[in-house]
Amino acid sequence: MYAVIRTGGKQYRVAEGDVLRIEKIAGDIGAEVTFNEILMLGGSESPKVGKPTVSGAKVVGKVLAQDKHRRVLHFRKEKEGWTRRRGHRQPYTEVKVTSISG
Repeated sequence: MYAVIRTGGKQYRVAEGDVLRIEKIAGDIGAEVTFNEILMLGGSESPKVGKPTVSGAKVVGKVLAQDKHRRVLHFRKEKEGWTRRRGHRQPYTEVKVTSISG
């Protein structure tokens, strides 16, 4: 069974046992997190598509890590001879999906 969830302004297709990196959410390492915005459920039976979400469905996961991605650089060079180098590291949460119910 798989599900399409929405979190952090993005959509992810997940199945049980998947490990994914999502936008940072609150929670300690080892804590359980529940996703309630389920857009679609599929798998063995005919798929259930929500309008906009599937009612009564939920995906439960376990927080594995709270970290930051690699540095993203933005380098600008102009013909007048000046340069600007900026960057940032986006925080993320690593989650392992433990169960899907619908």
